[in-house]
Amino acid sequence: MSPTIGTGLMLLDETPLFEPSLLQELDWSSNNVSFSPHISLSSPGEGLVLRPLCTADFNRGFFKVLSELTKTGDVTPEQFTRKFEHMKKTGDYYILVVEDTNLGQIVATATLIIEHKFIHTCAKRGRMEEVVVSDMCRGKQLGKLLVSALTLLGKKLNCYKVTLECAAKNVAFYQKFGYTASDESYMQCRFFD
Repeated sequence: MSPTIGTGLMLLDETPLFEPSLLQELDWSSNNVSFSPHISLSSPGEGLVLRPLCTADFNRGFFKVLSELTKTGDVTPEQFTRKFEHMKKTGDYYILVVEDTNLGQIVATATLIIEHKFIHTCAKRGRMEEVVVSDMCRGKQLGKLLVSALTLLGKKLNCYKVTLECAAKNVAFYQKFGYTASDESYMQCRFFD
């Protein structure tokens, strides 16, 4: 069942952005990062659940977590649902969230976007973005868990590479997962803040 817009009332539901079985099918044994204490995709910590984004997360503080990373703006439930439906329809967006089920709040999120290329024999490239853990949950290895999960997911989806952009202070963190600096320079032409 997908979200519907009625007479000014938005029904937000638990329909996942992508099939949750994709996460269950990941080969966690090929993860090259250790966790102490041990956590995994199926057991991210007491009272925590790692899963795909759903529209009901609008009311669970999804934007509050994102705002710890960057500006989010004032997004209405209708805007959120339209964007969610677009992302779901393309099948190229994989947004993970970690929910604290005791609080009913999203405490971490990360995104993998799949780009379709003509190069490398019409290959796919993954782009990891918007990795953020709420202030109250830092130190629980959730960032490591999200990056590990999305890296493995990129491999499972047959991406020839997964890339990300990060501040210089975060380079050592991403190197733990096998990411290396490329010879390319990141450049941008920004139109809005």
